[in-house]
Amino acid sequence: MEEEKILEVQDLCSFYQRGGALFRKKETRKVLDHVSFTIHSGEVLGLVGESGCGKSTLAKTILGYLPDYTGKVIHYSKRPQMVFQDPFSALNPARTIGWILEEPLKIYGKYNAAERRRRVEDMLRQVGLSPECATRRPHELSGGQRQRVCIAAALIVRPRLVIADEPVSALDVTIQAQILQLLADLRKQYQLSYLFISHDLNVVYQLCDRVIVMKDGRIVEEATVDDIFDHPQHPYTKQLLKAAE
Repeated sequence: MEEEKILEVQDLCSFYQRGGALFRKKETRKVLDHVSFTIHSGEVLGLVGESGCGKSTLAKTILGYLPDYTGKVIHYSKRPQMVFQDPFSALNPARTIGWILEEPLKIYGKYNAAERRRRVEDMLRQVGLSPECATRRPHELSGGQRQRVCIAAALIVRPRLVIADEPVSALDVTIQAQILQLLADLRKQYQLSYLFISHDLNVVYQLCDRVIVMKDGRIVEEATVDDIFDHPQHPYTKQLLKAAE
């Protein structure tokens, strides 16, 4: 039986326009170059490559933030969500954690106030935080706690696909391990699929099933995580692995 697809990207090219000074035409730069891949239900697909290779551009294009592209992005589920690299800048500093988590439910419009509060408290527990955190503001929490709130904010609307863009790179090693374990536990609990973006192959090895390696906007290698680590084919993949030793 064929595996259920959650996301399909077909021949994706994405562009940025630069310049545009007086009497000068804007310069169009191709950032993603014919990128194609599929994510299946319950799968964690790692996306690795150096800074500037197009990883974050790919995430933003998938989520519809960057409309200037050719090719196809096909979503087989509703409301994919994102967990960002810097949890502090991703959270509204003027709002309480409870407000931040409840707002997507208000937009969704399906629940009354009591049910929204119940879901916020339940979601805080699911990510390892006390319901009392709902009354605090982001600056009152640690970096690891803020990232747990970001994960809660992504999951509160029950997506099937979460795009995690360098979600542990701003955290120290001990907290990294805790957040990776949390992501793994939530994957099992909610049957989640992840696109897990990272420059750190050691982190990718802990969480991912398959890996795509990107260089200069192109996918240069795609394989299972074990094959990437044990039998890398592309010179660039070998270079990344050597740098991670």
